[in-house]
Amino acid sequence: MHETLYHFHKPGDEAEANLWLRRALVTYNNADHRSEPHARIEDWLRHLPPDGVRAMCSWERFCAFAREPERRTVAGDATISVEGASYEVEPHLAGETVTVLWGLFDQALFIEHDGKRFGPFEPSRGAVPLYRYRKYQKSRAEERLDKVVRLADQLGLPRATVSGGDRPLPSLPPSTAGLAVRRVPFPEPAVETTFATGLAARRAIVEQLRRPLGALPEEDRAFIDSLLSETLDKAIIADRIRDRFHARRKEG
Repeated sequence: MHETLYHFHKPGDEAEANLWLRRALVTYNNADHRSEPHARIEDWLRHLPPDGVRAMCSWERFCAFAREPERRTVAGDATISVEGASYEVEPHLAGETVTVLWGLFDQALFIEHDGKRFGPFEPSRGAVPLYRYRKYQKSRAEERLDKVVRLADQLGLPRATVSGGDRPLPSLPPSTAGLAVRRVPFPEPAVETTFATGLAARRAIVEQLRRPLGALPEEDRAFIDSLLSETLDKAIIADRIRDRFHARRKEG
């Protein structure tokens, strides 16, 4: 209901937009409940779950959820291409039909196969296609919203409707003063201290050295092979690579 008003007037900045939204939420929640003899906010506070209200997730975590599935067949060289961008995936997935999870708000790619998830994979070469990851089919609600936008262009609405004018910001009902809200942190995934595969470790080494592994001397490639056969711990690998290659640069 409140979002529709933004089609008539735009806030000057984020702070003003949040102020308008707060006013709309407080006004709505202070109104009478549709069936109970008290305000909406009081009914909500009385029926909170025992564990409390779960906090919002981080933007990075939300991006991990917002994904569009698509069935694709991995090429023989273990890559998946889309509009000029190529993703190198796990070698054992070559030739397999997998479920590709395209990110709606990022460029990362996940793959599901035989009940297991692999990734994230980043574009390995080629240009990233513009708007590829935000493309989706509009829902009926979005189509109705488009009609509202067209209608808003033909109508007028006073700015005080969204800004509140000179009216003070409404406060919560006195009956809610003693009711507290318990907040539960959003469960974040545990930080992985090891690479999932040797391929993921090699990609991290490439990023650390800023050069392809194929361009390294044979003894350096043998050192990396030996290191990865010994451990996949992220910290250990980063330290060993730094000690070997960065110390050599200082000597040179």
